[in-house]
Amino acid sequence: MSDVSLHPARLGARDVLRVGAVGLRTRPVRVFLSALGIAIGIATMVAVVGISTSSKADLMTKLARLGTDMLTVEAGAPLDGGDGAPKLPKEAVEMVSRIGPVHKVSAIALLKDTTIRRNELVPAERNGGINVMAADLDLLGAVSGGMARGRWLTSATAAYPTVVLGASTATRLGASPGELVWIGEDRFTVIGVMQPLELSVDLDTAAFVGWEAAEKRLGFDGHPTRLYERSNDEAVASVRAVLTRTVNPQAPETVQVSRPSDALTAKEAASGSLTGLMLGLGAVALLVGGVGVANTMVISVLERRQEIGLRRSMGATRGQIRIQFLTEALLLSGLGGVAGALLGALATFGFAAVQGWPTVVPAWALGGGLGATVVIGMVAGLYPAVQASRLSPTEALSSS
Repeated sequence: MSDVSLHPARLGARDVLRVGAVGLRTRPVRVFLSALGIAIGIATMVAVVGISTSSKADLMTKLARLGTDMLTVEAGAPLDGGDGAPKLPKEAVEMVSRIGPVHKVSAIALLKDTTIRRNELVPAERNGGINVMAADLDLLGAVSGGMARGRWLTSATAAYPTVVLGASTATRLGASPGELVWIGEDRFTVIGVMQPLELSVDLDTAAFVGWEAAEKRLGFDGHPTRLYERSNDEAVASVRAVLTRTVNPQAPETVQVSRPSDALTAKEAASGSLTGLMLGLGAVALLVGGVGVANTMVISVLERRQEIGLRRSMGATRGQIRIQFLTEALLLSGLGGVAGALLGALATFGFAAVQGWPTVVPAWALGGGLGATVVIGMVAGLYPAVQASRLSPTEALSSS
């Protein structure tokens, strides 16, 4: 009589998935609640990364449009501690324009003791925090500005009592082109309202009069308060290095140079701390979801001891039992991961649409989220799977 060797039945990939899905189909409410924890964690992480990336993409778009080549020049405090505030030379614009790479330079001057009012009945001290400034004709192009209504100062209007209002100034005064406002003790005609400025937001709360009109009517001494300089991106560093000595050769230490685009970049960098916090919260949610999956699998093993015993008595090996419950845990966490990735992408799309940003969801964020669910499923399902495989058929069938 020939020897007969017995071999355990083999489970194909389709069989493994079918057997692993049995526990999910029979307990839909528990599966939903367990997968929900995973979904919340993945959705949080994908949305945080997506929103942060979309915000950075919007910033890069703005900087590309506005230019990162702007430098501003102002007079700083005197190093000797004197009371007299230093001033930029009257010829500062002309001197800076002689620097080779510079293609735009403009100036403004703050008229400190000058106020603007809607009419002569408004007390002079109630100016709404609006600054009156003298501006040269090239300012609009130098600050990448635009006109919302009306027109900018021209050589014809700059010598007369005309004024252009910043975006916030027009709202505070309630004035439109063609109307009159009071600057000092003189009436000026509003000829335009500017659009909000991205790189020079302080100019939104200003009112601009022509350089010549400020000298004739408002006692302006001709010294600029701030210069705006534009050059090619690759030349910004070299121009910045020579600006102080060019503007004021006698006292370069009293000249301050800044780059407005650095403030926007710093603001974006500061938001990285909040992004890290939100990612931490997402990780906590994932941990809670993993505990939920593990709890579900442990309870599933306890409730299905007879099923395990029956399968063992019919020839299922310990390895097959482990694979069954591990697959069930992976499917459970995978459902939550896919749902979470979709929810996170939808949240990013919705938030970016409301903010007017380009929607960017990095592929690595989606892949990382789904990869995290696989790890969570394996970790959460490993212990229950091992416990299930250790049950002997008699012990499992005898339990009630």
